[in-house]
Amino acid sequence: MKADQQISSAEWQVMRIIWTLGSSTSAEITTLLQKKVDWKAATIKTLLGRLVDKGALSTEKEGRGYRYFPEISEQDAMFQSADDLFDSICERQVGPALHHVIQHATLSKENIEDLRHLLEEKIKTAPDQVDCCCVPGRKMDC
Repeated sequence: MKADQQISSAEWQVMRIIWTLGSSTSAEITTLLQKKVDWKAATIKTLLGRLVDKGALSTEKEGRGYRYFPEISEQDAMFQSADDLFDSICERQVGPALHHVIQHATLSKENIEDLRHLLEEKIKTAPDQVDCCCVPGRKMDC
């Protein structure tokens, strides 16, 4: 996928089906998505075209239609999306944002143990306070 292009919320719906199935036809994607959301087939085909243009999907002709294949992994897309989000917010707000995410996410016991271990390591080198970097050269309260 092109580095400067993000996947929209609607495109994520399409990608999750393709990641889950490994590949899929436009007819399969349309049938599955219409069970979840009230979208017309034309809308779904537009989203598929955008994802191909972004390099997130590739196509192969199959009969009268196309089969779509993911060109990026779900984990890579997820990490890029998270990086983009946290790069766009004030550094002082990262902690509260992560708190909110963790509080509202469904996590396994293994996930929680991994996070606990990571936080125990991070605290060893964490600063007492994170400075705001929203305005270069100025330390401000946000």
